[in-house]
Amino acid sequence: MLDFRGISVHYGHQNVLSGVTFRVNKGDRVGIVGPNGSGKSTLFRIILGEIGTDSGELIIESSPRIGATRQNPESDLSLLEFALGAVPELSAIEEEMLELEQDLSDPAKMKRYGELQAKFEHLGGYDIETRVKVALGGLGFSVEDFSRPFASFSGGWRMRAELSRVLASKPDLLLLDEPSNYLDLPAVEWLQKFLKAFDGTLMLISHDRYLLRTLTGITVEVDGGTVTRYEGGLDWYLEEREVRYRHLKAAKENQDRHREQLQRFVDRFRAQATKAAQAQSRQKIIDKLDEQKIVLPKRYGNSGRLRLAEPPPSGIEMFRAEKLGFGYEPGRFVFRNLDFNVTRGDKVALVGYNGLGKTTLMRIVAGTRQPVEGKAVIGHNVVTGYLSQEFAETIPPDLSVYRNAKNVWDANGGGPEKDFRNQLGAFGFDQNDVEKPAGVLSGGEKIRLAFLRLFLAKPNFLLLDEPTTHLDLDGRRLLQEALRKYTGTILLVSHDIDFVRAVATSVIEITRKGIRQFPGGYDYYLEKTKGGEADSRPDPVERKPQADSPKELRRQRAAERAKIAPRVKELKARIAKAENKIDALQKDLDAASAELFNPTPATDFEKVNRLVRTLQFEIDRYTSDWEEASLALEELQKTDSEE
Repeated sequence: MLDFRGISVHYGHQNVLSGVTFRVNKGDRVGIVGPNGSGKSTLFRIILGEIGTDSGELIIESSPRIGATRQNPESDLSLLEFALGAVPELSAIEEEMLELEQDLSDPAKMKRYGELQAKFEHLGGYDIETRVKVALGGLGFSVEDFSRPFASFSGGWRMRAELSRVLASKPDLLLLDEPSNYLDLPAVEWLQKFLKAFDGTLMLISHDRYLLRTLTGITVEVDGGTVTRYEGGLDWYLEEREVRYRHLKAAKENQDRHREQLQRFVDRFRAQATKAAQAQSRQKIIDKLDEQKIVLPKRYGNSGRLRLAEPPPSGIEMFRAEKLGFGYEPGRFVFRNLDFNVTRGDKVALVGYNGLGKTTLMRIVAGTRQPVEGKAVIGHNVVTGYLSQEFAETIPPDLSVYRNAKNVWDANGGGPEKDFRNQLGAFGFDQNDVEKPAGVLSGGEKIRLAFLRLFLAKPNFLLLDEPTTHLDLDGRRLLQEALRKYTGTILLVSHDIDFVRAVATSVIEITRKGIRQFPGGYDYYLEKTKGGEADSRPDPVERKPQADSPKELRRQRAAERAKIAPRVKELKARIAKAENKIDALQKDLDAASAELFNPTPATDFEKVNRLVRTLQFEIDRYTSDWEEASLALEELQKTDSEE
């Protein structure tokens, strides 16, 4: 499908891609990985024709329909109208069909109409609204949001709408660049399920190990201007790249040693007439070696380190919320009546849909915002260390790396300059980095600086809001290992499922109905909420223990069946109604279709075509209702049999 042949791209003096050659076959599910700034997005821009190449060529076979998200989308339409523009060709096809419907007596027009109808169906025109609504709902939009102006949403929610538009377009080739960056955990779970069922060719740029591990079977590494294709998924790639790196490192050491020997000969004998020819010959070899110089991947040279100081002692209770409420406008609450506590040594993941106040709650715990009602109580001797999702909130961008760290060092007792410099080096900052303004640092460098500041402040309660957003695979691994070893207390928000699964030992979930605490990790939370349906399920701690007596057990089971009987009856009625409607509508559709293909002089083509589209839409609607009711009934019957 895609054939990259010797492609090179330069931005000024920067060599982004050099002699890149690899292939993506139809049906491949490709994960594209590499350090930030290595050129991953450049590959997508080449495919989309947004930039040219300095050399080489890209061959795109079979003219696939390509779906890709745009940055900073704008529109004057409503959210639903914006998302329905997923396949621009549909509007043109529909307009031409309506025009042809005015007079289909001409056989040529009738033939053209049939071609357009087949194309319209192939592009998913008859069910695109259903697909769009499913995608919008899965990514966190409510039904009430559908009619809101697209321009009224924040940047993050606009990108969600853009993602839903692309997912609903049924492309042959789907290009996704960090799709989870704007999502919360429930939306990431939905996206994973959606992409799992996608049957086209997928190219996914991501640092999210959960998505890469579950969705891709081919891994393409972009690093140091080179691109390497690994014939396996993420875990295979992680193992094989270590083997490849060891071989590459040994080859580079041999090459460097050989070059050094040649250079010594040239330096020693170039001025001697008897050796000049030999020196010149060796210089040519050196020049050739320089052209074929082995370059080690960047990630091995600048990953740095992350360490956390031993937390100072504190009381058992780190934080307590009592009837906590907050709103940005009088009378309008983001949340209220929150009751929970965090105890010493807990590593808590705060989960829930975006817009329910996770970041606001983190700020209240950090003390940067005050609650409107209720109490936010910090425990005895608790020292918080807040890492904001927006680095500008905690790291002054105009101050240098040195000054950002030194201010914290001095505020916490200071010490010899040599010791301070050692701490800078321990977090990967050398003498070339320390005078850089924090505002020009890469995402990985910023988070290393943020953790250096936390290390110097010696907190015992870390508050981490989306700490992995700007990190590549290796940066996430380093952070994950540091937090797992940390003996203090952590409250974190993250959309990285693997990261949450590895670090969190308990979960606090915010829903529209309030807050719930789960004493186990993320998998325990999923088990207890059946994948995030906690709003509709009873709290595990409120369930009564089963009685020992068989008679009492039978009585309880009978009571449970009686409790769900009205719901079962309602679902069975919905299923029967949907089945009857689908049968009746299908008969009407068959009759209308037969009239189209065997018209009489009295046939009103415009009227019959409108009827066909209406019937197809109604069939889709009742089919969707039938599936929803059937799944709900199956879940109820499964729960009943388990009890």
